[in-house]
Amino acid sequence: MTPPDRSVPEPSDRDDGWIPDVSALRDSPADPTRPADPADPADSDGDGGVPVDPPLPPRPGLFAPVAGPGQRRPVLPGWARSAAGLRAAAGWVAGYYSHAVLFHTVRIPVYLARLLGRVPRGMIRVVGRTSGWIFDAEGRAVRAAAVRREDSEQYLKLSRQRDHRVRLRLLIVFLGAVPLGIAVLALVAALPGGVRWFAFAVAVVGLGIVGAPAGQPLLGPAVVPAPVTRLTGDIVIRALESLGIAEINKAKNRGGGITFPAPITRDGPGWRADVDLPYGVTVSDILERRERLASGLRRPVGCVWPEPAHDAHAGRLVLWVGDQDMATAPAALWPLARRGQVDLFAPVPFGIDPRGRTVSVTLIENNLLIGSLPGAGKTATVRVLMLGCALDPTCELWVFNLKGTADLDAALPVAHRYATGLDDATVATVLGALRDLRATVGRRASALKNLPKDLCPDGKTTRRIAGVRTLGLHPLVMIVDECQNLFAHPVYGAEAGELATDVIKLGRALGIILILATQRPDAGSLPTGVSANVSIRFCLRVMGQVENDMILGTSMYRNGIRATTLHPRDRGIGYLVGTADTPFIVRSAYLDAPAAERVADRARAARAAAGTLAGHAAGETDADVAPTFSLCADILAVVPPSEVKVWSETVVERLAELRPTVYAGWGAEQLAAALKPFGIDTIQIGRRIDGRIVNRRGIDRARIAEAVTQSNIRRGPEGAH
Repeated sequence: MTPPDRSVPEPSDRDDGWIPDVSALRDSPADPTRPADPADPADSDGDGGVPVDPPLPPRPGLFAPVAGPGQRRPVLPGWARSAAGLRAAAGWVAGYYSHAVLFHTVRIPVYLARLLGRVPRGMIRVVGRTSGWIFDAEGRAVRAAAVRREDSEQYLKLSRQRDHRVRLRLLIVFLGAVPLGIAVLALVAALPGGVRWFAFAVAVVGLGIVGAPAGQPLLGPAVVPAPVTRLTGDIVIRALESLGIAEINKAKNRGGGITFPAPITRDGPGWRADVDLPYGVTVSDILERRERLASGLRRPVGCVWPEPAHDAHAGRLVLWVGDQDMATAPAALWPLARRGQVDLFAPVPFGIDPRGRTVSVTLIENNLLIGSLPGAGKTATVRVLMLGCALDPTCELWVFNLKGTADLDAALPVAHRYATGLDDATVATVLGALRDLRATVGRRASALKNLPKDLCPDGKTTRRIAGVRTLGLHPLVMIVDECQNLFAHPVYGAEAGELATDVIKLGRALGIILILATQRPDAGSLPTGVSANVSIRFCLRVMGQVENDMILGTSMYRNGIRATTLHPRDRGIGYLVGTADTPFIVRSAYLDAPAAERVADRARAARAAAGTLAGHAAGETDADVAPTFSLCADILAVVPPSEVKVWSETVVERLAELRPTVYAGWGAEQLAAALKPFGIDTIQIGRRIDGRIVNRRGIDRARIAEAVTQSNIRRGPEGAH
C-alpha cells in the first residue's frame, strides 16, 4: 500500500466546511509514514489513526458549477472599458500617426535627394546581380572547393554544368530581355509626359531602394522608442529576492515561494504582474521597500508602483511597472477642462493614477486635507478641486487664500466669498467665515430635522433637497489655502481650530464641505481635531514621518505609505487616502491660469442661467455677503444686564428676531453647541411657574460678558467688529 496523502487542504478548497479531525493522530505514537496494516488495531477505522486528508471530491461535470467563485479575467482590456480610456487610446493613435505623417512630409526633399544619390549604386547592383546570374556566380564556391580537393572528376562535372547554364541564360537574355527592354523604352517614349515622369520616378525609387547601404534605411523613425525591457517572471522574482526579506529568502532556499496567479500582461502604458508572495510576507512589506524594488527591476522609482489586490489575500501583490516615469509623462487633460458640469453628490474628476486611469473623489459628506512641502503642487491641486465645485451651479463657494497671491483668483467670477492676503485682517475675515459656517451648521441641522422623513430618510442632505434653494441646504464648500497661517495665529488660532473641528464633525451630513491645504503639516500648525477627523487626505512630497502621518493618518509611514519617497520633480503626485480601501498614488490634474479662467467663465455662465450667481461674484459688498457678527455679542444685545440668567429657549427666540437669516430655527441644543468653542457651558436654571419649580438649560450673562471682554482684549482695536 502507498502511504496516505497527509497534506491538509485550505478550508477554501472545500464547500462543505469540513475540518479534519487530527486528534487521533495527535494521540497516536505510530509512525505516520509507515504502510497501513489491516491487522494492526492502530490502522483500523474504529479507534486507531485516520487519514489527515479526506478523499478528493469528484470532478464537476461539464455543465456543473465550478467549485469556488474563481476569478474571471476581463473580456476587454482596461483602456477599452471606459470612455476616458477609449478617448486616451484614440488620442494617442491619432497623435502618433499624425506626427509620423507630418515628420515624413517635411523630409520629402531629403528623401528624394537621398534616393537620387543611391541610384548609381542601385544600377551597379542590378547589373552585377544580373551578370552574376548569367555567369553562374552562385556555383563558383563549389567549383573552387573541388579545385582545392584536386577532384578533377567533380570539377569537370561542375564545369560542364556551368557552361550549360551560361549558354542557356545568355540565350534567354538575348531572345527575351533585350526585345522586352526595347519594347519598354518604345512604350515609355510614346506615353504622355506626366506618365513618363511617373515611370521615371518609379525607376528612381526602385534603384534607390536597391542601392541603399546596409543599416541605413531611407526613412528615419518619427518616434524613437524608449528602451523599455519587457517585464518577465524571472525579473520580478529577482527583484523581490533582492529586498532582503527573511521569509522570501527562506522560500528561495527551499526552492520556490513566489508564484504568479495570472500571466504578466500589458496594462495601459506599462506591465502588470500579479504575484503571490511567500507565506508570512504581506504587501506592506513590499511597499516600504519600493526604492529597493525599483533598483531590483532596474527601473526609475517613478515607474514602479506596487499595491495590494483589494479582492484577494494580504499576500497578493499587484505590481505595475510603467514605461515612463510618472513625473516626466505628459499630464492628462482634466475631463472638465473644456466642457461639462459637476454634481457634487457624484464623484468629481481629480487626477489620474500611474496607469493613466481617471481618479475621482466624492466631496459630499467628506472633508479634505491637502499637505505638502512648498512647490510640490498643492495650490494647483486646490485649484482643480475649487473649479470642480464651481462647475456645480448649486454649490456656494467660499475661497480664502492666506498666501496672498493670485493663484486662486479664478474663483473671483463664481465665489460667494473671496479673500486673499497675509495680514491679520484677512485672517480675521477667515475666522469670521468659520463662525458663520459654524452657525450655518446649527441652522441647517434644525432645518433638516424639521423636514418630512420621506425627503431625508437617512437624516442627510440629498440632491433633491439641495436643489430647493429656499431650504438653504445646497452644497457649501469653504476652501482655505495655507491654513497654517490661520491655525497658528497667536490670537485667532485656537478659536479657528475649535470651529473647524466642529464643522468637520457636524457638517458632513448637512452639505457643508471644508477643504484645507497647508505647507506646514505639524502639530503647531494643524490642530489634532482637524487632522484626526478629515475623511479624505492627499499628501504630496513631505520631508519626515511626522508630517507624513499628520496628513495621511497615524501609522501610515510605518505601513509603507511614505510621501517622503517622492522627489522634487514629482509635482502634483501624492498619496490619496479615503477614496478607496487602501491608499494609492495619484497625479492631480493641472490647469494653468488661462485654462482655469476659461473654466471659471463657463461656471459663471451656468450659475447665471440657474439664478445662483450671488455674493462676491455678483458684485455685492462684504456687508451684503458676509455680515460679521459675534454670537456672544448678539446674546448681550438681546439679554439686558437686568437678566442675570436666562433660559436657552428665550435666548434663541430673541436671537432669531435679531438676525433671522442666521438664527432662524435654532434651539437650545444648537445654542449650547455654538457656545462650546468659547468655553461656555449652559447651566441649569430654575423658575417658579404656577407654584412649582421648572428647571431648564440656560446661560449666565456674566460668563457671556466675560468672553466678549477677553475676545476684545486679544484682538485689539484692529480686530474688533
